[in-house]
Amino acid sequence: MFIHKIVIPGLILVLYACQFPEKEQTNLQTPKALEYDSLLAAEVGADDYGMRSYVIANLVAGPNRSQDSLEASRLQRAHLDNITRMAEEGTLVLAGPFLDGQEIRGIYVFAVETIEEAEALTSTDPAIQAGRLKMELRPWYGSAALMKLKDLHTQIARKKI
Repeated sequence: MFIHKIVIPGLILVLYACQFPEKEQTNLQTPKALEYDSLLAAEVGADDYGMRSYVIANLVAGPNRSQDSLEASRLQRAHLDNITRMAEEGTLVLAGPFLDGQEIRGIYVFAVETIEEAEALTSTDPAIQAGRLKMELRPWYGSAALMKLKDLHTQIARKKI
């Protein structure tokens, strides 16, 4: 009776538990308590809600997309180098392509206050200069935590663009 009521159910529980491996440990450390940090808020330019102003850009297929594959490749490399430069300067906090092949090719989030500042930054892009891309710019209000995205990305990216 003891075997049927205690040992067998216990054995089944142990075997069941052995089917599921323990979660893999990571190097990410969770803060003991997540609290408001006034120094961090000031560093990232956060308002009382943890938000700030940005300018968001849709990168749209431009009117001049007739470059041969060699020139298109050269422009893409120069475009990526420009993205890296702006990210290193801290003016570009997020960038990436859309994967659906439609008219809107990608997105930028600029850490600037005005459309004019974002226009000045986009005018440095060789793909914009060649007419391969054009920008649609809009003011945007989002989390100031985006200002820390570059640091986090650096920790998780094995390769650079």
